[in-house]
Order: sequence, then C-alpha cells, then structure tokens
Amino acid sequence: MMTYLLRGLTLTAAMSAIAFAAYGKNPKVGGAAMFETKNIVENAVNSKDHTTLVAAVKAAGLVGTLEGEGPFTVFAPTNKAFSALPKGTVETLLKPENKPTLTKVLTCHVVAADAMAKTVAKMIRDDGGEHDIKTVGGCVIKARENMGKITLTDENGDVAHVTIADVKQSNGVIHVVDKVLLPRM
Repeated sequence: MMTYLLRGLTLTAAMSAIAFAAYGKNPKVGGAAMFETKNIVENAVNSKDHTTLVAAVKAAGLVGTLEGEGPFTVFAPTNKAFSALPKGTVETLLKPENKPTLTKVLTCHVVAADAMAKTVAKMIRDDGGEHDIKTVGGCVIKARENMGKITLTDENGDVAHVTIADVKQSNGVIHVVDKVLLPRM
C-alpha cells in the first residue's frame, strides 16, 4: 500500500512539474495564459487587454509578419493605452486610407531582436542610464530603468512603462506597456 501511495505522490509531483514547466514560465496577460510555443499573434488574440492592438495589427496587414520567424520584441500597448489617445484617434487610424500611418505607429512598437528585460536593462546600464532602441518602423525609443522598472520614451517625449515584462513567444518576446508609443509626425 505504501508503495502505491509513494508512486501516486511521485506521479502527482511529476505532473505538477510538467504543468508548471508548460504553463508557469510566462506571466498571464489579459487574463490569458501565454505559451512559449505560440507566436506573438497566436498569444495576443487571447489577451482581453489587447483587442485593440490585435484589431490594429489586422487592419495594418501585419499579422503575417508577426506570425513570422522573427525574432521580434513587441512593446504591446493595452486597450487602456489606446483609449488614452485623443478621442477618435484609434477609429481614424483603423480606416483603410490611414493604413500607412497605422503601420508606422505599430512598427514603432517592434524591434527586430529577442530582447528580454534583463538584456535591455544591461544595455541601459552600459550606455550610462539611457539606451536608444531603433524600431522596425524607424523610430528611436529611449529606454531607461528606474527602481528595476523599464520605461520607454517615444519621439514626442511621452513615457510608457513596461507593466509586464518577458512574455516569451516562439518568435520573440512581448513586453506589455501602458502607453502607445508614437512616432514624431
């Protein structure tokens, strides 16, 4: 009887370890589990906090790109970040005639690298407290670290805070941000 009990406990511990390995590494985003085996788009569509971003990515025709091999680092603004833009901005950007502007805004949130927060923090320290990050959209974002938290300043001087870092994807990493990073227009 004791042997069966020990086997059962061992099996339970092993199953728990497997479940933790499969689900415990990434933080949840928008109430949804994020899986390292899925790409950026496959995970983002499950986050209730990123429905506006997903709609914008679709409208800009960037789904195929962000499902691609990468690696990509995406600074992913939440719905709340989009709603903080001036009234009507999101609706205007989503119109087909504004696709080039929408694409520019979105690609200013994407870096062609797999940059975990620890790596970004090291670059900030190595550069004396501020590191310029060049995005796929040609924007330059200034990264800083304050009390262990990373902030990103866009070309207009607006500051976004990384609220959830290091959400690993099969083709890169997502860092959730609380502000939309805008290019200088």
